[in-house]
Amino acid sequence: MHHNLKTRLGRLIARLDMYLVDHGAFRALYNNLHHLGGGMYRLSQPSPSQLRRYRKTLGIRTVLNLRGENLGQGAYALEADACRRLGLKLISFSLGSRRMPRVDEVLALRDAFQTIEYPAMLHCKSGADRAGLASALYRHFHMGEPIEKITELSWRYGHFQFGNTGRLDYFFEAYLAAHRARPIAFLDWVQNVYNPEALQAEYDQRRKSKLGTWFVDKVLRRE
Repeated sequence: MHHNLKTRLGRLIARLDMYLVDHGAFRALYNNLHHLGGGMYRLSQPSPSQLRRYRKTLGIRTVLNLRGENLGQGAYALEADACRRLGLKLISFSLGSRRMPRVDEVLALRDAFQTIEYPAMLHCKSGADRAGLASALYRHFHMGEPIEKITELSWRYGHFQFGNTGRLDYFFEAYLAAHRARPIAFLDWVQNVYNPEALQAEYDQRRKSKLGTWFVDKVLRRE
């Protein structure tokens, strides 16, 4: 069902969906906003009022939505409408928080970081998992920071390494292990060595925690 924002009732329904179903009420109190350097910010799903504020106070020009396009989701419908009204460029990626990133997703984010207009911000639902993955890639590809020094997947942003979300950490850990065994550039590893399916199966066999998965899925209710 697409949200009809042309009527007051349609906007009300979209807002109720954003604040109550999508947990926007919590994000209204704390948006998990952090500056990554170079004019990029990471945060949780912004509301239209937050987008207006960040456009005014931070000069934001581009918004990278890591949740994908979903007009049936009140938060996305309102975000797309607000970006259009504010003159912000909205670019969407369908990343996953419980699976290994695909090679094409890594390359698409790298390309976006090189071409978008800054200042910019990237967000997922809570600003913890997918935002952490994209932030780490931003710091490496755009800021030139080595993978071993990047700490964007951290509890300080609400990310936890147990459960299925730990696959994102394992992705970088696998690269660092390969790099220690035989030096290789991160991008070369991603394009020529990395196997998402095999690495995910390896993680599930070695690290997956049923209790951690329950906590992330049922308590934190991450996407």
